[in-house]
Amino acid sequence: MSKQPIFTGSGVAIITPFTEKNEVNYPLLGELIDYQIENGTDAIIICGTTGEGSTLTHEEHAGAIQFAVDHTAHRVPVIAGTGSNDTAYAVYLSNEAEKAGVDGLLVVTPYYNKTSQAGLIRHYTYIADHVHTPIITYNVPSRTGLNIKPETYRELAKHPLIVGAKEANGDISALAKTVALCGDDLHIYSGNDDQITAFMALGAKGVISVLANVAPRLAHDIAAKYLAGDAQGSRELQIATLDLCNDLFIDVNPIPVKEALAMMGWAVGECRMPLAPLSDAARAQLRATLAKHGLVK
Repeated sequence: MSKQPIFTGSGVAIITPFTEKNEVNYPLLGELIDYQIENGTDAIIICGTTGEGSTLTHEEHAGAIQFAVDHTAHRVPVIAGTGSNDTAYAVYLSNEAEKAGVDGLLVVTPYYNKTSQAGLIRHYTYIADHVHTPIITYNVPSRTGLNIKPETYRELAKHPLIVGAKEANGDISALAKTVALCGDDLHIYSGNDDQITAFMALGAKGVISVLANVAPRLAHDIAAKYLAGDAQGSRELQIATLDLCNDLFIDVNPIPVKEALAMMGWAVGECRMPLAPLSDAARAQLRATLAKHGLVK
């Protein structure tokens, strides 16, 4: 029996809004979750990279996860970012998220101290052995300095609770090999908004999206059209939004997407340090692209 995906389509890697006092703005987070669900988003991914999980205190991290679960109220799946470079802490945080009632766990590869491919298998297997909730691995070498190889995915996919992978290494050839090795034992999600259609052409189930924060219906439609058999429609939308996908990474994520939301009228606050605001030139370019797509006037 093959594994079931936690979701198909577009899952938003949702930002964490902050107040002027730099505290988590829970009322606004609730509004953002509602906005996402009303506009077709298929899953909420809370406390990931885009949600600034790395600068949340433990209490904030657990609180945001609990809030997202409660506020979403089973309308769509909620997946919590619970990865760490400390295997024991990743288990602890995953168990806390399980108590909150999440539908899935997004577990990034160890960063800074990194590990070998054998260490990755050990790390993920240990976490999976100590949870009861499906896991999506998260491979993002640009941030972690570590890449999961297709052969490693094959070993990880043997575990019944390792059901998916958010793949953000940009390597289409490696993706094809991973799909060939793992089949339906590992459900792939694009971790890059400019590769949704390309990934789905090789069997991915959708995207975990930054773009969806500002254009949830658009991100949803790129994936939904492909899932419905309209590859041409998906491709056309993908190509039409390449500039928006790119400009949301004009600086380190989530700096541009939070600035974009602010331009759109959402008082989401600034990113926490060490992230800095956009330059004036980058802000002007981002605003022009948002205006081109009708997202700001």
